[in-house]
Amino acid sequence: MLVSSVTATKSVRDRLTLNLFVGQSLFSAAVIATFTLTAVIAADLSEGDMAAGIPSTLTLMGRAIAAYPIGLLLDRAGRRIGLSAGFGLGIVGCVVAILAIEAGSFAGFCLGALLLGMGRAGNEQSRFVAAEMHTAEKRAKVIGLMVFAGTIGAVFGPLLTAPSETFAAGRGLEEYAGPFLVGILLYAAGLLLTMLFLRPDPKVIGEAIEAAEQKVMEHIPARPLPHIFRQPAVILAVAAMAIAQLVMSLLMVITPLHMSHYEHNTAAISQVISAHTFGMFALSGVTGWLIDRYGRVPLIIIGAFILMAACVLITPATAVLPLAVALFLLGLGWNFCFIAGSSLLSDSLAASERPRVQGISEMIVAVSAGLAGLVTGILFAWSGLTAVAAIGLAFSLAILGFLVYYALARVGSRRLAVIRKT
Repeated sequence: MLVSSVTATKSVRDRLTLNLFVGQSLFSAAVIATFTLTAVIAADLSEGDMAAGIPSTLTLMGRAIAAYPIGLLLDRAGRRIGLSAGFGLGIVGCVVAILAIEAGSFAGFCLGALLLGMGRAGNEQSRFVAAEMHTAEKRAKVIGLMVFAGTIGAVFGPLLTAPSETFAAGRGLEEYAGPFLVGILLYAAGLLLTMLFLRPDPKVIGEAIEAAEQKVMEHIPARPLPHIFRQPAVILAVAAMAIAQLVMSLLMVITPLHMSHYEHNTAAISQVISAHTFGMFALSGVTGWLIDRYGRVPLIIIGAFILMAACVLITPATAVLPLAVALFLLGLGWNFCFIAGSSLLSDSLAASERPRVQGISEMIVAVSAGLAGLVTGILFAWSGLTAVAAIGLAFSLAILGFLVYYALARVGSRRLAVIRKT
């Protein structure tokens, strides 16, 4: 299949990348705005704290359930339609949540949370859509840029909560419906932006880039999924992303509860979480540049060691400053592993393979986060933050195990290539 090189010009790629960046920013702001009070609303609707974490868990389940189907949609209907589906699901989730809040229905609110998670499954793949429009030496920088878009949501999302509650109350709605009204507006803006201006479809750009890099203007058939997931680079990439997500979720979720046991107020907890968010997102542009310059694997190694440092430092920490440092390093280690792993995965796939494989990888990452969220409370109740950090350290070390496997596999393939030549 011939692909016109005109569609792959720098100006077109830059315009589409900016479109994706703005869309990602709108989506992340909507996610944070609606997530901020989720546990509070759940506790209110269920009339108890025991069920406060259920909607958040369902959001992660929705993300995992929808990741592969949306990957198929991205592949068959195009990137624009697949990403638009994510925004559409976000709108529906917000509407269901508002109706549930007005009706006082905890079950309905859980359904809204599930739909919001399904919407995230589409948005989380936007970094791959952006990456495929650029050559291999620039993909990590572009993925870093898309991750950086999350900073906008982290900063502005919580700021929208209080005004939105006032707005909702002034119109005869429950105050808690306010953030979801804001979510509808943000998701709708992202949907319009994607549907109207994400043209030509990034899939066409990706095929043109791939054709240019391989010096052949033809469609490359996708390999079977079992074959792809046996490739050492794919195994390492998915493992780095999933384990980093798991370790981060283990410690991030439980740290506020740990701090409350030492009489820290909400302001102190917010400072520590802000330091963590800064480590996750703010340096993503620099991370992408480092990955493109020094390679995917070296940055995964560094990220693993940073995660291990965070696990060690957080164990004895009770004051705000050491906790903030540990959580910053936790976010930074995730950032290195996540962006480098995403870049390595994108490099390892043909354009025809990316949506399905990346959908599965997103499902694995979401399941990892969900399991961490379920387990961390049990570990904390058993033996405090020490047990949580110990499990996090063990999983961080496991990344190094996957790195050793990857290195040995590369050595083996090189020896086999030499034998075949001789």
